[in-house]
Amino acid sequence: MKLYLASKEWEFRTTKASSAVVRLRGMCRKVMLPLLLAFTSLLALNAAQGSPNHLAASGSPYLRRAAEQPVDWYPWGPEARRQAKELDRPSLLDLGAVWCGWCDLMNRESYKRADLAAFINANFVAVKVDYDTQPQLAAELERAQAVLNLPSGLPLTGFLTPGGKLYLGGTYFPHETKGDKPAFEVALKQALRMYRDHRAEVERDGVKLELGKEK
Repeated sequence: MKLYLASKEWEFRTTKASSAVVRLRGMCRKVMLPLLLAFTSLLALNAAQGSPNHLAASGSPYLRRAAEQPVDWYPWGPEARRQAKELDRPSLLDLGAVWCGWCDLMNRESYKRADLAAFINANFVAVKVDYDTQPQLAAELERAQAVLNLPSGLPLTGFLTPGGKLYLGGTYFPHETKGDKPAFEVALKQALRMYRDHRAEVERDGVKLELGKEK
């Protein structure tokens, strides 16, 4: 009989302890989940504030890789278009992907150079696009390159008017001229000269893009 009562008492205590654990887990979820979400948001905000450009909070791995580059990159979207129109500058557009070796090479050779970044920041609105997260925009850029009889591939380097017309472009540009491939700095200066000195022709002959938003 005593053994039976002891067994019942142990069962009662075990059940009570299990209920307490369940309640404790529920309380932890209610308290810890909001704290975890707030902490994650704070980390993203700090990363964005510490970044020299606007890519740190992007959902794209390709864009986040460029968050520490000295180029003042924007994701594709209304803010970049507004900047281009307000400053009356052409946009430098880089379309690439995390798995693209030539994209990685151009990032290392050109976009990490402080002197080249300073020139880009002073004369262009720089926009990064992820091929994998923006497939429709990627297809539109490739179509526009084909219409202008420009080379297409990854990376795709394009120059756009503030109104969204592609007027010049290419693929990978080396950091110095190699054969018939001009150095990236030469391509940048050519694009800027065309925009400033031949604006009417650029606006007339450029190919309008269907403007989308970054995912």
